[in-house]
Amino acid sequence: MSNAIRDLVATSSRVLAAEGHGDLIWGHASARDPEGRGVWIKSAGWGLEEVDADRVHLVDGDGNVLDGEGKRHSEFPIHTEIMAARPDIGGVVHTHSPNAVALAATGQPLRPVSHAANYFVPPEVPRFTETADLILTPELGRSVARTLGEARAVFLVNHGLVTVGPTLQMATVAAVLLERACEQQLRTHAAGGWPTWSPPGESLAKREHVYPDAAVSGVWDYLVRRL
Repeated sequence: MSNAIRDLVATSSRVLAAEGHGDLIWGHASARDPEGRGVWIKSAGWGLEEVDADRVHLVDGDGNVLDGEGKRHSEFPIHTEIMAARPDIGGVVHTHSPNAVALAATGQPLRPVSHAANYFVPPEVPRFTETADLILTPELGRSVARTLGEARAVFLVNHGLVTVGPTLQMATVAAVLLERACEQQLRTHAAGGWPTWSPPGESLAKREHVYPDAAVSGVWDYLVRRL
């Protein structure tokens, strides 16, 4: 089982890199340990595109590396505290994707300008503004989890994004969609004025039509094939 989870985290990391989420050696994805011991996450010091199964380890809620090699990421509380607060969550992604960082910094909410945004909106994507520094403590991790609430994503303003899903596959697709949605909104604004967008009823209908679980699974399969 641990080999399969390591492979999943490594594949998620490389998918994220291929989709423009890389930021040198920063950013990480995690999967819940099925035995309840913590999260499987990449070790620190590697770019997302460099992650293989040997660079994924098991970290508990106190930051101890229980299985695997390498130095752990200092922001592990993002993952462990969200998992603790949300038993429905099986995967968490945190990256510094450029368009999500830029849109959140404008203060404008994400609007359903495109298909991608309808995966999240409505309601608005929550914004964590307590700090733009690293999430280094369980207390800050719990604060991020509270801000996330029951949503699929949260903007860490002037820092990055966090997406979640019942599986890491779905959390990864969510991160890809969120970055694309932010890029589409910024491009539309750059063309002149803020864009038009779908009203709430239409957004919810589009979410149902475009993003049933089978389609999200198909997107994951496609992203893996592209590797």
